[in-house]
Amino acid sequence: MVPNGRLPGAPGTGAIIAPIVSTVAERTRVLTGFRPTGPLHVGHWAGNVGNAVRLQNEGYECFYFVADWHMLTTHYDRVDELPAFVEGLVLDLLAAGIDPERSVLYRQSQLPQVAELALLLGMITPLGWLERVPTYKERLRDMAERDVANFGLLGYPLLQTVDIVIVHGEVVPVGEDQVSHLELSREIVRRFNRLYGEVLVEPQPLLSETPLIPGSDGRKMSKSLDNTIELSADPDTIRARVRSFVTDPKKIRRGDPGRPEICPIFALHGTFSPDDVARVEATCRTGELGCVDCKSLLADHLIERFEGFRERRAELGRTPGLAKDVLAAGIERVRPIATQTLEAVRAAMRFEG
Repeated sequence: MVPNGRLPGAPGTGAIIAPIVSTVAERTRVLTGFRPTGPLHVGHWAGNVGNAVRLQNEGYECFYFVADWHMLTTHYDRVDELPAFVEGLVLDLLAAGIDPERSVLYRQSQLPQVAELALLLGMITPLGWLERVPTYKERLRDMAERDVANFGLLGYPLLQTVDIVIVHGEVVPVGEDQVSHLELSREIVRRFNRLYGEVLVEPQPLLSETPLIPGSDGRKMSKSLDNTIELSADPDTIRARVRSFVTDPKKIRRGDPGRPEICPIFALHGTFSPDDVARVEATCRTGELGCVDCKSLLADHLIERFEGFRERRAELGRTPGLAKDVLAAGIERVRPIATQTLEAVRAAMRFEG
C-alpha cells in the first residue's frame, strides 16, 4: 500500500489541463491507458494526462492502466527497459496528480483476463475492420526504419477494446486521432452483443479540445520519433529541446514576416502560453519577433509550468518500492471486475462449466 495512505510531495503541476467537450454524470466510469515507452512529455500532458487528473478531481470513477502489452507493438525488442519504464511511468503519473486512493492505477499484464478476452473478441472481429484504421498505416510510415508490421500493431485497436470493456468503461478520453480506434471498439461491442446478448458496455468518446501537439520535427510529438520535451526535463534540457524545433522555413532571419499557423513553436504557445499567444502571433507576422526569442519565451513558460512536477517527481523517486505498491493495490481492485466480465462473456459464448 501507499505509505501512510498518502503520497509524498506537494500536489499538482500548475499546468493547463485541456477542457473536456462532453459532459457526463458524476461517477461515470472512465478508462484510459499509458504505454510505458519512456518518460511522459508535454504532448502527453496536453493530450491525456492533464485530462486524466481533471476527471479524477471532478469525481469520475477513473481506471488508469500501464499498457505494457501495448508497448510491445513497437518496442518488442526493448523489453530490458520495461521494468524501469513501468516504474518511471507510474511515478510520472503520481507526480502529475493521479491519486491511487481516488483512481484505480494498475498494470495491464497483471490482468491475464485481458488476454483471454482479446482472444475471444478477436474471433468475431473482421480483418478488414482492423486494416482500415488509419493510425495503423500512419505508424508503419512514421516508423519505417523499424520492423513494426506485426500482428500486435494491427490488433492494437482490438486489445484496446478489451482494455475498455473488461472494466465496463463507459467513457474514454480521446483526441481526434483516436476517434477511429474508439469507433472500432464500439462496432466490436455491438457485434458481440448482437451475436451473444447484451453483455458488454458500449463505450462513448470523451473528446478533448486539445489540438495535436507537434514535436521538434513538426510531426506529432511522440517518444517513438524522438521529438519530445519531457515533463521531468531540467531547465537547460528544456531550452535545448525547444531550440531544436523546426519553424517557418521562410522566416530565415529576424525581420522576416512569419507564418505562425505552420510553426510548431506557435502551436505549443497556443497550449502553454495562452496569455502571450495573441502578441506572439501578431509580432511573428510582422517580423518583429524573431524565432530565437519566440523559442526562448516558450521555454520560459514550460520551465515555470512544470516546475512543480519536476520537484514532486524527484521526491517520489526517493520512496523505494512506491510504484510496485501502487500497482499491487490497483490490481486487487480491478481483478474482481475483470473476472466478472470474462465469466459473463464465457457464459454468453457457451464456454461456462
